[in-house]
Amino acid sequence: MKKNFLYIFAALALVGCGSKETSVAEEEERVEQVRTIVLQPREIEREISVSTNLQGYLTQNVAPSLTGKIEHIYCEVGNHVSTGADLVRMDQTQYKTTKISLVNLETEKNRVEQLLKTGSATQQQYDQILAQYNSTKEQLEFLQINTYVKAPFSGVISAKNYEDGELYGGQPILVLTQIDKLKALVAIPETYFPLFKAGMKLTLASEIYPGQTFPATVEIVYPTIDPSSHTFQCKIVIPNGRNLLRPGMYVTTTIGLGKANAIVVPYQSVEKLVGANDRYVFIVEEGRAKRVAVELGQRFDQDIEIIAPEIKAGVEFVTTGQHKLVDGVKVNIVE
Repeated sequence: MKKNFLYIFAALALVGCGSKETSVAEEEERVEQVRTIVLQPREIEREISVSTNLQGYLTQNVAPSLTGKIEHIYCEVGNHVSTGADLVRMDQTQYKTTKISLVNLETEKNRVEQLLKTGSATQQQYDQILAQYNSTKEQLEFLQINTYVKAPFSGVISAKNYEDGELYGGQPILVLTQIDKLKALVAIPETYFPLFKAGMKLTLASEIYPGQTFPATVEIVYPTIDPSSHTFQCKIVIPNGRNLLRPGMYVTTTIGLGKANAIVVPYQSVEKLVGANDRYVFIVEEGRAKRVAVELGQRFDQDIEIIAPEIKAGVEFVTTGQHKLVDGVKVNIVE
């Protein structure tokens, strides 16, 4: 009898252990409580805002192709100059010597030309003096441009590196910057590449002039994408007839791209990878959380546009409880 009792006790103990193991296995599968929405496209006014620094539309380093003494600089930093205005006069010795040589060669050329007509000179003699004359004339034109340096366009003197009488070499003597028209390069996310065209209109704003905007136009859309930043560049041109804007100013630009359908979700539902700028969200598939990497689009107050192949209409999207989720965890959707 005692022996049978021991068998029964052992059997009950085994059954008890088996139940405990089953209970532990059941508790190991974690279930997280989440709230979700079903994604639907929303019509938005597509626009993006980017920041940049202004540049003079044209900038010219005034650097003659002659070395030597600077006789005179006609302007100072901040002076406005017109197209063709005198900027610098270099040492004139070489120019004046070459000019005298050209006058003598012209006289000799005319003399040989008359002798050629009477047969007292050969064609070869005439060709030789003509070649010397043309070469000296070209040299004189070169020396004139580089001895008496003039402004190639209207603008403002933005730098001066020498004074009268100093020897020129290395740095440009002056820097001339156009300011009645400015330019800027802006980096645009590659997502918007199909939407950008030359001739598009946009506006600029500067904190220096609160409440004011300045018109601008896209002049060039660069044809390649930067593989490291996934952006492309646009060159914009800004009329600046009132000279309110200046090269180097920090501005923001808002670019309208028309209406579009987009997936927009609460901004707080988008997670950021620690130590990086990568963004991700969670959706629900077959009762489990699925992590999806996304790109951010346009911001609308508390909402944000997200972009990814998996993000589309009809998908169940986690809006609350996403902070506790990992990829593949079982979820329970609560109201």
